Amino acid sequence: MAKNHSFDVSTGVDLQEVDNAVNQARKESAQRYDFKGADVTLDFDREAGVVKLDADDEYRLTALYEILVSKLAKRGVPLKNLDLGEVDHGTMGRARQVVTLKQGIPSDTAKEIVKRVKALKLKKVQVQIQGEELRVTSSERDALQEVIAFLKGEDFGVELQFGNYR
Repeated sequence: MAKNHSFDVSTGVDLQEVDNAVNQARKESAQRYDFKGADVTLDFDREAGVVKLDADDEYRLTALYEILVSKLAKRGVPLKNLDLGEVDHGTMGRARQVVTLKQGIPSDTAKEIVKRVKALKLKKVQVQIQGEELRVTSSERDALQEVIAFLKGEDFGVELQFGNYR
């Protein structure tokens, strides 16, 4: 009897690393010369998975976002998993923006991944959607390696992570 091998495809960000990056961005924005006398805030809501940016004007908001992105990149947070919201202009020229962190593969992206893997027409490879992740199974390990190589070469709008290879 042939043994089935499998691996999981998922995505997500380490919320502790995001928290650390937000704290570093706060410190840098407090010390930078172009932020002297400016009222800028950076809030991280762990439960909702969003970072809220608030600044005096759109120029400072853009600079605050660039600081945040540089800190996230240094901490190894996948930048593909950031979903930048629209700039909300408030009173007195204030600007706000929400950055949403993608946790888990969205269902439309998961369906696209399944469709593309099936289009490879590899023998005995099955892909199942399990909530916000995918499980790829096959009786041949070489086929699984081909699927991993294929998925690494494609861009699905999120950073894919491969785990539980058995």
